Amino acid sequence: MNDQPTEPADELGKWEIQVRKGGLGLAVLAILWPDRLYGLEILRRLDSQAGMSIPEGTIYPLLSRMKAEGLVDSEWVEAEAGHPRKYYRLTDPGRLRVREMARSWRTFAAGLERLLAPLEIGETK
Repeated sequence: MNDQPTEPADELGKWEIQVRKGGLGLAVLAILWPDRLYGLEILRRLDSQAGMSIPEGTIYPLLSRMKAEGLVDSEWVEAEAGHPRKYYRLTDPGRLRVREMARSWRTFAAGLERLLAPLEIGETK
């Protein structure tokens, strides 16, 4: 048994993972808002637009759950070169859900920002 306390950086890392997990569903639905995308495109956009580097093994089960909930639809499309790709798009219930989630997220984030406003970023006290 290790009696040493957990490093603060480890705890911060765990917290960051939980924050990302909590926002991942919203991020995926938001990325699908304008158009249909295949899985790798979703991963690339999560990384480039939101700084969220997500492993493939995480995104596909999430998309599968979203499909089971009726939030997204999928279809196989033949590629000009190579293998067919599975494209995902929002359903009408998915569009409604992402709007509801976005509203809830903004309310939560605004409240958190009010709490954080007195803090000086970079201050170590």
